[in-house]
Parts: sequence; structure tokens; C-alpha cells
Amino acid sequence: MILAEVTFIPMGAGASLSPYIAEAWRLIRESGLKHEFHSMGSNLEGEWDDVMALVRRCHERFFEMGAPRVSTSLKIGERRDKASTLRSKVEHVRQILDS
Repeated sequence: MILAEVTFIPMGAGASLSPYIAEAWRLIRESGLKHEFHSMGSNLEGEWDDVMALVRRCHERFFEMGAPRVSTSLKIGERRDKASTLRSKVEHVRQILDS
């Protein structure tokens, strides 16, 4: 399983990108992958092929919506020595802060 942070930037699509971002969020929610939305992108948790297929689907959808150019930034983290989830990473840091 991987954890990923993705940011989609439709370029040349006008001043307001909200319709594009809302569409990406809709696709992410419908994917069934664990996710977290934040103001500068989205965090995803899942298997390699599922995460990459979703990123591509969102990227392609922006072109379908009329964006002439799309920039997608993707960061991937994977841990093989123990299970790591979006939730566990945050909870671990909170435990350290609380001690």
C-alpha cells in the first residue's frame, strides 16, 4: 500500500478553478480509496495501481472539462517494514506532541 499527496492544477481554465477541484474531489470520493482533502491538494491511501489510475482519471477529466493544460504534482510514500496509513502517521505525531 502507498500513501500519496496529489495536487491538480488546470492551467488556462480561467480565474476560478473550483469546478475543476470539485470534480476531482467527486472522482476521489467515488473511487473508494481512503482520502483526505486539504486546501492545497488531497492525500490518498491505496494500492499502487488504484492510486495511479485515479490520479490519471482526474488529470484526464480536466482536459475533458476544457482545460488546455494540466499540471499534476504527486508525492508517494511507501513503508514496507510495518503498516502505515494516513491516520496512523498523524496519530503517531500527536502522541509525541502529547508526551
